[in-house]
Amino acid sequence: MTELGGFQDRVARIDLSDEEIACESIDDEDAAKYIGARGLGVKYVFDQGPAVDPLGPDNLLAFMNGPLSGTQVTMSGRIAVCTKSPLTGTVTDSHHGGWSGARLKWAGFDGLCFEGEADEPVYAYVEDGTVELRDASHLWGAGVHETRDRLEEELEGSYGKNLSLMAIGPAGENGVKYACIMNEDDRASGRGGTGCVMGSKNLKAVVVKSTTKMPKPADPETFKEGHQQAMQAIQESEVTAPNEGGLSMYGTNVLMNIGEEMDGLPTKNGQYTSTESMRDAEGVDIDAERVSGENVRENILVDEPTCHSCPVACKKEVEVTAMHKGEEMNVRTESYEYESAYALGPNSGHTDRDKIALMLERCNDMGVDTIDAGNMMAMAMEMTDEGKLEGVGELEWGDTETMIDMIERIARREDEFADLLAEGPRRVADRKDAHENSLAVKGQTIAAYDPRCMKGMGIGYATSNRGACHLRGYTPAAEILGVPEKVDPYEYEGKGELTAQFQDLHAISDSFDICKFNAFAEGIEEYVLQYNGMTGRDVTEDELLEAGERIYNLERYYNNLNGFDGSDDSLPARFLEDGIRGQGASEGEYCELDEMKDEYYDHRGWVDGVVPDEKLDELGIELGPGTGVSSEGGAAAPSDD
Repeated sequence: MTELGGFQDRVARIDLSDEEIACESIDDEDAAKYIGARGLGVKYVFDQGPAVDPLGPDNLLAFMNGPLSGTQVTMSGRIAVCTKSPLTGTVTDSHHGGWSGARLKWAGFDGLCFEGEADEPVYAYVEDGTVELRDASHLWGAGVHETRDRLEEELEGSYGKNLSLMAIGPAGENGVKYACIMNEDDRASGRGGTGCVMGSKNLKAVVVKSTTKMPKPADPETFKEGHQQAMQAIQESEVTAPNEGGLSMYGTNVLMNIGEEMDGLPTKNGQYTSTESMRDAEGVDIDAERVSGENVRENILVDEPTCHSCPVACKKEVEVTAMHKGEEMNVRTESYEYESAYALGPNSGHTDRDKIALMLERCNDMGVDTIDAGNMMAMAMEMTDEGKLEGVGELEWGDTETMIDMIERIARREDEFADLLAEGPRRVADRKDAHENSLAVKGQTIAAYDPRCMKGMGIGYATSNRGACHLRGYTPAAEILGVPEKVDPYEYEGKGELTAQFQDLHAISDSFDICKFNAFAEGIEEYVLQYNGMTGRDVTEDELLEAGERIYNLERYYNNLNGFDGSDDSLPARFLEDGIRGQGASEGEYCELDEMKDEYYDHRGWVDGVVPDEKLDELGIELGPGTGVSSEGGAAAPSDD
């Protein structure tokens, strides 16, 4: 057990096959070594066995909060969902904000670990330190929004006051490989197919009922010092300052115009580095400004809701009325994010602001990751151009009418075309000889940062343990925003080490679990003070950074045991030297991946993408059989395939 502050020292193990529920304490050494949330969740997934079938009953689905979740710490409303991904075959952790993580802590739990498969659809109801499985047959097939409304009425609770919901839509039920888990406020654990795993277990929803019961810090004076220092940093930051900073004013979509001006916005499935380049080359009516945060705020913004303990309020709720196939449609939805708008807009060959809002609402209701949904449709558009989908279906660039309907078709696997796209980019590429059309790394598609412009993002995509991801190591903080200091986005030297440092730092914040956006203002000093103050520990900055390194290496080790190595740390060919060069401000640029990988592996102490046994020993990772690789090189990582 652990007596560290911030923990409830209670994790529920739920076997859905046998309908057995048992609660256990958290091992004190695990709490110290892996912090919580992401780190502890990945450790539990590892303990379950790296060789499990992602959609089999033995795969673990862990909902985990951290020692800072649900506390007074700013931006501490996060929760991690950890599992083996059906999209990538890697370990994955996917987080969402709102109130779910805080409310789970307040209800008496640090985590819920599901395994097995229910005979019939169920949902888990959590309240006052107990978990109960209830029938969800009446909810199966319903969208997330209908599920939310029916459970609120059924449980006589109120979202935003004493109730939180985490649910899947039809996409998760039907095994869409990039299905996500949505909470009541349209916040998503979006990446890696966590909703697909949840659906494979016949688990429709997790509902938590609790009033506010914030944990008290074990060392109040240290915590107060750290909290005040963090708050001051957030209020003084040009990015996070409440009601002033770019993130607070425009949400994540503050980056749309910036990415466009840098020629760092992948457009038309990455064929261009900005909408201006596409417009100039093809004479089409496309302009990123129309879907920018500034445009959204001026024209369709209706509310700015926030998550637990967050003064920044980056979520932008919009309302639009738009015509779709002759019918006037009105939707109000969160959140008009940069990544979502990029994938469903410019990368799919259009910038119709209001139609993107319709797509967002449909993705949220169906429970589909917006990034992979948009990028999958962009891939299909390019494949249509090249005749690779003949006899299956077709999708033209910027065909918003078909895109809107395609989302539900994919979620319900309504026809052969939708069924194919539901499988994700790697399987589509394998079946249709279309690897050159895919913007995926390890089976997951890229975010809205072009690696021909932002070189750190190139090595970040390639070495992310959960497949292409901007949130494992957010180097645009330095390359765009100058946090902690400005670096040249086009320079590749030094980006391997910089990316590893960001990856370790984000592993810490994800394990606390607090929002990454605090890193635009806070640093390791504030992290140490708040962590020590809450838990009662006395770790140094170096010790905390080593914990982040340990977590990142544990994930990589898990992947190594599944046969992943340096050959999987790749990028789509169009971003490399013999691919499509950048245009405009990125004229002639490509991503120097090999050079950055050498630097990155050297800094990590890895051998061709594999964690050597000496590194595992150095970090105190005493799990599994080891990789069988030494620091001087040697045998390749064993495969469990």
